[in-house]
Amino acid sequence: MVYVFSHHALEQMEKRGIKKAVVESVLKNPDQITTLDDLNVFQRIERIDRKLFLIRVFLNMRKVPNVVVTVYRTSKIEKYESKI
Repeated sequence: MVYVFSHHALEQMEKRGIKKAVVESVLKNPDQITTLDDLNVFQRIERIDRKLFLIRVFLNMRKVPNVVVTVYRTSKIEKYESKI
């Protein structure tokens, strides 16, 4: 899959301490892909510093190349458990 990172996504990754390698890993091997509006949301549970987080990567697949719109991680996995 070919994709680029939006300026916003890169800013959020830096602000939230999410490495590009983690995002690429989620995109290559997600636990689940859901749809939210016009975006596909790639999700995977990752262990970071001995704690579990849900990494969510929002990808606009209508663009060529695909665009990573934003990325975040949450420890509130149960909030999304019906989606995983």
